[in-house]
Amino acid sequence: MSRSLKPFRKNWELYVIISPVILYYIIFEYFPMYGVQIAFKNFIATKGIWGSPWVGFRHFERFFDSYYFWRLIKNTLGISLYQLAVGFPAPIILALMINEVRMKYFRKFVQTVTYAPHFLSTVVLVGMLLMFLSPQSGLVNQIIVFFGGEPIAFMSEPKWFKTIYVLSGVWQQMGWSSIIYLAALAGIDPQLHEAAKVDGATRLQRIWHVNLPGILPTIVILLILNVGSIMGVGFEKVFLMQNSLNMEASDVIATYVYRSGILGAQYSFSAAVGLFNAVINFILLVLVNFTARKLNETSLW
Repeated sequence: MSRSLKPFRKNWELYVIISPVILYYIIFEYFPMYGVQIAFKNFIATKGIWGSPWVGFRHFERFFDSYYFWRLIKNTLGISLYQLAVGFPAPIILALMINEVRMKYFRKFVQTVTYAPHFLSTVVLVGMLLMFLSPQSGLVNQIIVFFGGEPIAFMSEPKWFKTIYVLSGVWQQMGWSSIIYLAALAGIDPQLHEAAKVDGATRLQRIWHVNLPGILPTIVILLILNVGSIMGVGFEKVFLMQNSLNMEASDVIATYVYRSGILGAQYSFSAAVGLFNAVINFILLVLVNFTARKLNETSLW
């Protein structure tokens, strides 16, 4: 017994430091899993979670057979894949560009300008979108009218929703997300660049053959994490941008869970929908991690 406790006694300071993090995950991430069982029950508040009757997969079957199922899947996957295709490479490209800037003050200026939107709240960001894209007084529509076009109701037309959602997200998060790539680029051995210069490599060739391979493990890890949350389109921004006119393109699983669970008080049904979403994310995370480990031996585990 004493031998098994020896490592804990030797490094007790480290365990004390990490204990708040462990407690946080136990209390706020693992303990709430106790409530997942209501997805398989007909939850009745007066009877509580344990006292409510089991119904098996009835709520899941109801969701799969519902009119909204394919619309929710299409919108959720559509926004996520669009965001992954456009938003994932953007900070990589920005980091590579900033890394090539040699003027110290201009580099800091660019970093400040690109980081700043990250600190805007989602409410402020959507408010800015409503102002700039207004058909009557929005700056974008004024420019369109100036060049002879017709005003466009960007926030009301379903075909514009995904583009506005994704591009505004790229603008807000691109600079902040590039920080981790800049840190990875700073860790690349300068001698590799010196050797490439001696061999006559141009700047673009050094970016392609030195910088990109140097940050490839970081790219793979972040790609795995992004794909692992591909079904997890955020609720707040979608909800704030959503209206009755663009519902066809903006209705995602998160907003459907809110309507059915909070507004409709269908707690068991909404828990089943949320659990389905989480399971799909988990399966994707495992598959992408396995694929990455097989291809280039870089993975989360």
